[in-house]
Amino acid sequence: MRISLIGAGRVAHHLARVLSQHHQIMQIYSRSLEPAQTLAAQVGATAAANISEINPEIDLVIIAVSDQAIASIITETHQHLADVLIVHTSGSTDIEVLAKTHARAGVFYPLQTFSLDREIPWSDTPLFVEAKSEVDLVLLSQLASQLSSRVYQYTSAQRLSLHLAAVFACNFSNYCYDMAKQVVDAQQVDFSLLYPLILETTNKAVQHDPKQMQTGPAMRGDQNILAMHQQMLQDANRDDLKNIYSLMSQHILQSHQQK
Repeated sequence: MRISLIGAGRVAHHLARVLSQHHQIMQIYSRSLEPAQTLAAQVGATAAANISEINPEIDLVIIAVSDQAIASIITETHQHLADVLIVHTSGSTDIEVLAKTHARAGVFYPLQTFSLDREIPWSDTPLFVEAKSEVDLVLLSQLASQLSSRVYQYTSAQRLSLHLAAVFACNFSNYCYDMAKQVVDAQQVDFSLLYPLILETTNKAVQHDPKQMQTGPAMRGDQNILAMHQQMLQDANRDDLKNIYSLMSQHILQSHQQK
């Protein structure tokens, strides 16, 4: 396939690199030309300074930009590439954001966290595809199957539920690690001492029902420990962490009292 990408951030970076192993990446467009040039050089493509410079003789355009930018980009893209299949990579954006302007609309969503300095385990990364036409859905499914063994044809509503769940499972959990590091850093304690605990907790969460694996003072209803921890945070002038600690402990306690 001949593929062009709109966007040169983390998602575009990883998609362009893996897709270039199977297909021809034609052009990379970004509002800032320098990132587009950098990514294009890595995948044998050319950088475009404007969407109108994208060659219309292509098979697929992937919009890999922030969610709020998708709606504004599709209008200009449609005007120049009216007959080309155009997809976005967002977990939370409905396909209709594209489809109300562009007939050949689709979604190509990888459920993964992306960092520029880390490789993506594509074969195990779930990929979710959606399209307005059956022909395009088959095409996207075949494309996704070249990257991953876990390809799903999900609706926008199903994909949105996964994106919300991913915020809890990934973004919020990572911030919990950040808060944990802040606590031990304040006492000059090595954060890496928590690594075995973090890894075991993650392993249990993916092998069992997370609710059944819950441990800790809140689950046990140990009010003495809960009060001690909250007092420590108050003494450290960390009311922000104290409030989060209190709220999460309350919800854990209530959840296990309802069993």
